[in-house]
Amino acid sequence: MSTNPAFTVEIIDLRLPVLFILVTVTLDAMGIGLIMPIMPKLILEVQGGTLASAALWGGVLTTVFAFMQFLFGPIMGNLSDRFGRRPVLLISLLVMSADYLVMALAGSIWLLLIGRIVGGITAATQSTANAYMADISKPADKAANFGLLGAGFGIGFVLGPLIGGMLGEYGTRAPFYAAAVLAALNLIFGYYVLTETVTDQIRRPFKWTSANPFGAFKQMSRLPGVQRLLTVFFIYSVALNVYPSIWPYFTQERFGWSPQMIGFSLALFGILMAIVQGGLIRLILARLGEWRTIVVGLAFEVSAFGAMAIVTSGTIALILTPLAALGAATIPALTGTMSQMVGDDEQGALQGVMTSAGALAMIVSPMLMTSVFAEFTREGASVYLPGAPFVVSMGLMMIALVIFLRSKPNKE
Repeated sequence: MSTNPAFTVEIIDLRLPVLFILVTVTLDAMGIGLIMPIMPKLILEVQGGTLASAALWGGVLTTVFAFMQFLFGPIMGNLSDRFGRRPVLLISLLVMSADYLVMALAGSIWLLLIGRIVGGITAATQSTANAYMADISKPADKAANFGLLGAGFGIGFVLGPLIGGMLGEYGTRAPFYAAAVLAALNLIFGYYVLTETVTDQIRRPFKWTSANPFGAFKQMSRLPGVQRLLTVFFIYSVALNVYPSIWPYFTQERFGWSPQMIGFSLALFGILMAIVQGGLIRLILARLGEWRTIVVGLAFEVSAFGAMAIVTSGTIALILTPLAALGAATIPALTGTMSQMVGDDEQGALQGVMTSAGALAMIVSPMLMTSVFAEFTREGASVYLPGAPFVVSMGLMMIALVIFLRSKPNKE
């Protein structure tokens, strides 16, 4: 049987850049997961105090990181619409690698704070990675291909906490050195394989009106249906960020877990999330369609948060993990639906707005969740309930579900 050489070369040329994009998303997740198991110990090391105060400082660091993502998400997306995806991604990786080295050497909470500011800017390229995937995807394949990005994030969540938990045994700085090396290696890989997808046909001028987050939200809100879906996405993100916000503190307080065990639990969640978003999502979408997938995903999250709020056994918490992971089908379905609502020349702008919405959720969520956790675990608390933040998340997921059901989107 004969093959078409041009077709073969096209597949090879496409696979390597896609691999780079997936590795980039995976490294973003690994960067988060690498440091999560050691964050309580690191903050206590440089700042002192109690676990409750460490949780509050952890919320501040996460909020600052997210605020930078909020500000720079649309800027990165619009820059990539103007100058291309390639330069934005490669320059960000270079700065990211240097930033991890700074954090590895940080001896005060203030230097960690500066590191999180720079890290938030470099992590805002999630919008560019999503836009790249949108560039190369047919409309009918977008939701499933966004699921691949979700799977990459899940794989990162598997490797990050496992490596971070193990490296944490050698000191609180070891995970930062590992993250710096991984980012540098991916930069080298991307330099040689990443092709540019922004052509003159879809290139558009950079405008501050759409590059600042508030102008970008206003621009996207004019598109029919997008505003409500962005609202659902934002509320969902606030609720889901309960995991990175309080999981290390919650599991240490409730179950007495070590950094290694915290890393294992996050890795388990990542494995299951990768399975859902990388494989099962295509089957789920084929059977339910995007609208019903979102409804079912939100319903699963409501159930998972309700159960996690009252669990007292670490074993049962691990058993509940698959229930929470099934809700991960919501994001690719939402992303794919919104991506089909905008033109090819606005994919970067849309993904920038989504990055800012997710970052805004990370601004709100850590301070909210860590404050609730601190209030219900402090000495002399009227009610002792480490799982209180999950109660808050359950309520938010119910609100998101109601808003989505009332939006009456076009069903497949």
